[in-house]
Amino acid sequence: MVKRSVSCLTIKLLFLLLMVSCTGTGKKSISIIETTDVHGVILPYDFIENEKLNVSMASSFDYIKQIRKKKDATLLLDNGDNLQGQPEVYYYNFIDTVQPHFVAEAMNYMGYDAGTVGNHDIEAGHAVYDKLVKEYKFPLLAANAVDIKTGNPYFKPYIIIEKDGVKIAVFGLVTPAIPNWLPQELYSGIEFKDMVETARKWMPVILNEKPDLVVGLFHSGWDRSDGKLQHTFNLNENGSAAVAYNVPGFDIIFNGHDHKVANEKFINSAGDTVLILNGGSRSEKLAEADITFNPKKILGKRRMKISGQIINVADFKPDPEFITRFTPQYEIIDEYVKRVIGSSSSTITSRDAYFGPSAFVDMIHTIQLEITGADISFAAPLSFDVQINKGPITVGDMFKLYRFENMLYTMSLSGDEVQKYLEYSYSEWLNTMKGPTDLLLKFRTAKDGKPTLTNNKAWLKNQSYNFDSAAGINYIVDVSKPEGARIEIKGFTDGRPFEKNKMYKVAVNSYRGNGGGGHFTEGAGIPKDELRKRLISSTDRDLRYYLLKSIEAKRTINPVPLNNWKIIPEKWVKTAITSEYDLLFGINK
Repeated sequence: MVKRSVSCLTIKLLFLLLMVSCTGTGKKSISIIETTDVHGVILPYDFIENEKLNVSMASSFDYIKQIRKKKDATLLLDNGDNLQGQPEVYYYNFIDTVQPHFVAEAMNYMGYDAGTVGNHDIEAGHAVYDKLVKEYKFPLLAANAVDIKTGNPYFKPYIIIEKDGVKIAVFGLVTPAIPNWLPQELYSGIEFKDMVETARKWMPVILNEKPDLVVGLFHSGWDRSDGKLQHTFNLNENGSAAVAYNVPGFDIIFNGHDHKVANEKFINSAGDTVLILNGGSRSEKLAEADITFNPKKILGKRRMKISGQIINVADFKPDPEFITRFTPQYEIIDEYVKRVIGSSSSTITSRDAYFGPSAFVDMIHTIQLEITGADISFAAPLSFDVQINKGPITVGDMFKLYRFENMLYTMSLSGDEVQKYLEYSYSEWLNTMKGPTDLLLKFRTAKDGKPTLTNNKAWLKNQSYNFDSAAGINYIVDVSKPEGARIEIKGFTDGRPFEKNKMYKVAVNSYRGNGGGGHFTEGAGIPKDELRKRLISSTDRDLRYYLLKSIEAKRTINPVPLNNWKIIPEKWVKTAITSEYDLLFGINK
């Protein structure tokens, strides 16, 4: 009898051991790290400003390597917008298109598990991102970028990744607002679908794979403002919150696109908690989700504890092996940006562009008019605060002058539409003043109406790249008058009369020409689907290329303000400039 009891006890113990082995031998600690909107900050060097950086993918890799040693498993994800920004990506996008792309080389070296395509990646064009899809050793995701011919996702919709016995689903979405900014040629054959509807379609498919964890990787901002959670409109640029709320199933959602930092717990429509993370931009931060899995399961799903943190990349040093591995690329890019293309007789700065005509923006105007032969040019300071010094002009300076890879469009507008366009632009830019003590510029303000200061500097309410002025016409902006009634166009600079009912050729960048900023649609009142009909011609290369070639041909340039417009009342404006220049830039003019 004793032997039999021992035998039964042994069987029970063996059964318990078997049950434990089926559910896991202990807790598992996993980290998921997200990079997003890196914009070419791969090496710890700013090739535009010609100075060292204390952040980069090289420093991110130092932290990533440390975490990989500490955790049972680590996933490394990227949320897009890698192919625009620093010259180190532009060079491999458009100059050396034969060698493996620097972005692919760096990300493969770092061991990424998946990435989502960003709008600025699409901006590089089919030839670039199609090549990268083949060079990446990880999948590029975007379930809502759909192949028009097949109806299937152009990129992968999701990926199942197994790490140390844990099954993780990663589902990708990209902002569907891309057609509002980019020429159709750059995404020919692709249609961008609504984020919420796409997530609803794919969630049952993903859950059928029985993952332990479901992760969203969305190149779209986190906007939970009133009305955005209920999914009241399609094709929301920053629709991540609408997906998080309306599509249960996600445990973690990583965001991007808006360059903001987020780390919060969010309750969705089913009452479940979702961790929301966003790693900012330009390699300054990393977003990290830390998950501890319990070996026991409830209803077939692992129990887990999830927390998030934001990592400051500046706290880490560039990984020496990374730097050594990519020294050849550094030397190539350094030589490229330092190539002298001409000389300038004076120093120009984007700072002047917020208060009146500036040599900085007027250089862009002049070249746009030369290239297109248009009647009128619209342009803005694409970089908020940059300077090109007197003397030699380099390739790197062209990235200061023109930040984005926009094409140059020639479009058809009536005189009345030109007037409305300008009214809209200046309404985004300037306040209505009632006296000399009022603010001229529209700043981000606190509840008391005073500009919000960060490091003793104020910030403009809207992006500088939407502050279009015009060349080719002479006009006055009267800020004592209400918005919509400020612009008085005197005539063309060459002496021709300006007529509201006549059609004119207008030079403008492709971002604006496709509806970016709302100048054509909300301002001039042209329906979005009519913009394509207004397009007369487009350059086949980005405008920066033509700016570079123009300066290279002239060798010496003498940039001066065109002085074809001014803001009045002049005494009020002069008083405002004195104080607001300091507010914006923190120094005396």
